[in-house]
Amino acid sequence: MTHLTADLREMVEEQIRYRELLYQMTRRDLLLRYKQTVMGFGWAIFMPLINTVVFSVIFTRVAPIDVGMPYPLFAFCGLLAWNFSASSFRFALTSLTSNTNLVTKVYFPREIFPATSVLVSLVDFAVGSTVLVGLMVYYGVRPSASLAALPLVVLVHLMFTMSVCLLLSMANLFYRDVKYLFDVLLTVWMFGTAVLYPIANMGPRMAAVLQWNPLTPIIDGYRAVLIRGTFPEPTLFLTASLTSAALLAISWLVFHRAEFQFAENV
Repeated sequence: MTHLTADLREMVEEQIRYRELLYQMTRRDLLLRYKQTVMGFGWAIFMPLINTVVFSVIFTRVAPIDVGMPYPLFAFCGLLAWNFSASSFRFALTSLTSNTNLVTKVYFPREIFPATSVLVSLVDFAVGSTVLVGLMVYYGVRPSASLAALPLVVLVHLMFTMSVCLLLSMANLFYRDVKYLFDVLLTVWMFGTAVLYPIANMGPRMAAVLQWNPLTPIIDGYRAVLIRGTFPEPTLFLTASLTSAALLAISWLVFHRAEFQFAENV
């Protein structure tokens, strides 16, 4: 246990030493993502917005469901949070294999590659949040004391997303068929998360299983503190928090100890 704690402390200190490199690579990737695009950062708003319109038509006109709030607000909040994780996963997946020269020739913490994917997606998340604020104003949702819990929800979301990004980037480096399975698994994962409808609508047995998906209480946590004016459901959110923290520590250690094999498998 002491050895693991020492390793984690060393890894954190190393990230602090290389923080300028993390900033520069994040800036580079952010500029490259929207280079030669007409809409630029508008894409961070357009995709969840257009999906919200489509699913609002489906779930308010074709197959109406009760979500306890205006459906566009419910859907956009879920899609915005989901897109942050999904975008991070998608770019982290190839973050090592698309930077072969840096991986093989220069030493620095390789965790910077998936971390950059998360930070770039976090910028998109922040930009898209402006539309969520606009929707809240439109529907007359007022901030409440529960807003104080928002930084905690964001922190847990970041921890979980980063842990999965570390595992995905490493897995794709060693097993290239991971990228072929990724989109299918991501789609299934989305519909197994409370993004577009409450999990309770899937029946008691299925809901009992899917509610332990860490992203479900995280996304519901955003809706609770921002829209419902309540705090996240304590049991499930605490479980998601502990799971995210443990998974981040484990995935980071595994990633760090496998770094010496990266150059051989690029």
